[in-house]
Amino acid sequence: MKSSKFSESQIIKALKENEQGRSVGEISRELGIDKSTFYYWRKKFGGMEQQDLKRLKDLEEENNKLKQMYADVSLDNKMLKDLLSKKF
Repeated sequence: MKSSKFSESQIIKALKENEQGRSVGEISRELGIDKSTFYYWRKKFGGMEQQDLKRLKDLEEENNKLKQMYADVSLDNKMLKDLLSKKF
């Protein structure tokens, strides 16, 4: 997936400006993005603060670690079952 040229903090700043009364067209023209991109950002990051974003990133990182741990344990379990099921 293509990464955005804007950081999450820049996106949240743009959303805050919209909440304070600036129009979507004005903000998107300034940033050089399409209005649909702005509405996507609002759908994805709407109502978030900087600390919420940091917490979300931490949770995603922890979730990835847990998925990796589960995959490792599952693979070990499958290997043990295969080893024990074979006749000697």
